[in-house]
Amino acid sequence: MEKLLLLADEAIALGALDGGLSGVYAYPGTPSTEITEYIQQSPQGKASEVHCKWSANEKTAMEAAVGLSFVGKRAMVCMKHVGLNVAADPFMNAAVTGINGGLIVLSADDPSMHSSQNEQDSRFYGKFALIPVLEPSNQQEAYDMAYEGLELSEKLGRPILLRITTRLAHSRSGVIRKPCKPQNAMKMPANKRQFILLPAIARGRYAELLASQDKFQESSENSVYNTFTDGGNKQTGIIAAGIGYNYLMENFPQGCPYPVLKVGQYPLPLKPIEKMAAECESIMVIEEGYPLIEDAIRGMLPPKKPIIRGRGDGSLPRQGELNPDIVAKAFGIQKTEGKPMPEVVKMRPPALCQGCGHRDMYAALKDVVAEYTQAKVFGDIGCYTLGALPPYTAIDSCLDMGASITMAKGAADGGLHPSIAVIGDSTFAHSGITALLDAVNENSPITVIISDNETTAMTGGQDSADFGKIESICRGIGVPENHIRVLVPLKKNYEEMKQVIREEIEHNGVSVIIPRRECVQTLKRKKK
Repeated sequence: MEKLLLLADEAIALGALDGGLSGVYAYPGTPSTEITEYIQQSPQGKASEVHCKWSANEKTAMEAAVGLSFVGKRAMVCMKHVGLNVAADPFMNAAVTGINGGLIVLSADDPSMHSSQNEQDSRFYGKFALIPVLEPSNQQEAYDMAYEGLELSEKLGRPILLRITTRLAHSRSGVIRKPCKPQNAMKMPANKRQFILLPAIARGRYAELLASQDKFQESSENSVYNTFTDGGNKQTGIIAAGIGYNYLMENFPQGCPYPVLKVGQYPLPLKPIEKMAAECESIMVIEEGYPLIEDAIRGMLPPKKPIIRGRGDGSLPRQGELNPDIVAKAFGIQKTEGKPMPEVVKMRPPALCQGCGHRDMYAALKDVVAEYTQAKVFGDIGCYTLGALPPYTAIDSCLDMGASITMAKGAADGGLHPSIAVIGDSTFAHSGITALLDAVNENSPITVIISDNETTAMTGGQDSADFGKIESICRGIGVPENHIRVLVPLKKNYEEMKQVIREEIEHNGVSVIIPRRECVQTLKRKKK
């Protein structure tokens, strides 16, 4: 088969397509976005009529993927790590229902928080849900795991969690394709009550999930992704997971002198770990994210023998990404460092694009807010979050998707006035609608600014689920018609914008202001 140079994201997309995928469901989130985009642009996907539209959020994506699996088709759902929090309810319950068609849940973690609020490790979700987890160490494995993971899901009868990290997702390597599999024909579940989680049925399904753990363990013990390579120096044994294995081997191009267990499938394979523990004085665990493996083997092995080292005991840094140099330092390997960065080179933090409508919105908002002694502006997730930085420093919070409106409501409940929320159009569709409904139901005295650039700009300009519908949604929820104000954020409208913001702040109830101007980046692409 042909060999292609692919990002791991692209390799996963192609592997799933070649593996008989019928549909991908996702909400854009770095570093997972390119998977769905690759399928959307793929002639193979179009010819096969693979479903690849964006979902309103990760929860709806997860539920739709389970629905596709229900009718026997192979499905994949993609999100970043914090998106798995949003999808957690159907994710956990899908582990109990099991699957009919193969189902891969792709979660892309972001250690070092390049574009995220936290560093959480999705492997814990797999452990929490009691389902198998796959973690590739390179782009070829990323392809293989997507290609074979759909069939593995059907073999084991449960969803498979596929976990990648930023550095792997956004780096390229050669990938050899495998023969394309046909899509599954539609077939209904043999057990008509499988997906009905009434308590009496759910107890039985959960008992089956628990009984399947031995099967998952056997699959892991025999997995081609879990390999043990013996070494002559038994002073240290090494367990390296995912991309951590690549970082290790870059430091030992002629072969590692220590015994190495490469982990790519969970639950952890116990036999090689027990062998390593019996033969080695210490074990070094190299894993991206939290010390999941380190803590697990520390709990299963005798105390203090062997000595367990890794991110948990400080042998490797607890925070941020690993890299080959960090791993080298842990083994006492000297690395040549480049020249220090000259002082004349200054860091350039991200900033709102020149000509962005958010800029004009923030300029007007900041001037009005300065007229009040207690005003607070609750922000949200999107490119407009950059309003927290100079020259605007215009928002006072950024917690999670949709939190701006509910935090503003809670602050207003505590007596804050004015209490203002700033949220983008895509984030409003994702999780702001129900928050606004809470505010309307209590007629909370808050001002909600939905800064509408008519796209999901932060992740590259994907379709926004509420495009052309925001006013209708607000009316349908119950926001008074005369307090839904639409503006064009331009400098020539500066005084009008300030006056509208003042008027709606003084309204004793819920008001919505919609500054609307197309994202300058998507506009440029359209003109091209």
